[in-house]
Amino acid sequence: MTQERRQSEMTELTYRDAIREAIRDALSRDERVFLMGEDVGRYGGCYAVSKGLLAEFGPERIRDAPLSESGFTGAGIGAAIAGMRPIVELMTVNFSLLALDQILNTAATMRHMSGNQFGVPLVIRMATGAGRQLAAQHSHSLEGWYAHIPGIKVLAPATIEDARGMLWTALQDPDPVLIFENVMLYNMTGNLASDAGAVDIDKAAVRRAGNDVSLITYGGSLWKTLEAAAALAGENIDAEVIDLRSLRPLDEATILASVVKTRRAVIIDEGWRSVGLAAEVCARIVEQAFYELDAPVGRVCSVETPIPYARHLEEAAIPQTSKIVAAAKAALGRA
Repeated sequence: MTQERRQSEMTELTYRDAIREAIRDALSRDERVFLMGEDVGRYGGCYAVSKGLLAEFGPERIRDAPLSESGFTGAGIGAAIAGMRPIVELMTVNFSLLALDQILNTAATMRHMSGNQFGVPLVIRMATGAGRQLAAQHSHSLEGWYAHIPGIKVLAPATIEDARGMLWTALQDPDPVLIFENVMLYNMTGNLASDAGAVDIDKAAVRRAGNDVSLITYGGSLWKTLEAAAALAGENIDAEVIDLRSLRPLDEATILASVVKTRRAVIIDEGWRSVGLAAEVCARIVEQAFYELDAPVGRVCSVETPIPYARHLEEAAIPQTSKIVAAAKAALGRA
């Protein structure tokens, strides 16, 4: 195949566009699918993800909801139990806490409490992460909290392909799937193959192969981690980068295979360090590969404070490339 042919089969689009195309595709494929949330219709979505979909599919399929996360999430759960395939958009992960009772006590437990008679085939999308000066009530990374809950899947697409392909796979799942979209990725551009399809939602991905240290991350931190790996390469440190993609279930096989190879690991997580997702990944590595390690497992997480509004403080509070480089060098005894 010629280079010109390959280029003609790729389309440049943003992460935001990729999600919109995924929703459009789902609505076109299955009449049971509908999108519901605050400002998803006439306004086009808080992050412009659903812009234009109301005119294309109408108010029955693109439903503006009132400011009641618990109310419309509960409605989505009921619709899913009744046979529909709802996509519920929660404006931000911080606001999702208002729907936590519905997610934890109803959606996640329905199959168990009904004796496997009912599932909740519901997809919930929400923005997460910091970097846009949206202050503490709009900027936290709480996906690790949701990864604590049995009965649901938790996804964090970091690439254009995953943003486009994970939604359709999630809609086929018989149980609830939560998709966390980092706010710093919405404007990211990339190329998507014209024949790109559904994406596996159970497997991690090796985004960069290496032999000296495993850098394990997900979501918005992936790109900072890849930048760190490139910087480390300039110092003759060969870092492997693992994109978790799925936070529940965790793909232990890919994580452990990488750690066994490199014998060192650093976990990068925009959540807080204490009792967080990075701690869980660290624990699994230590439980299953302790004698393969040549150094303690490192963690680069957000500072234990509400995310500040001021830009310089916000940047200081969350993982940055320089912190990842320093942690990797520390694991190699080169700090």
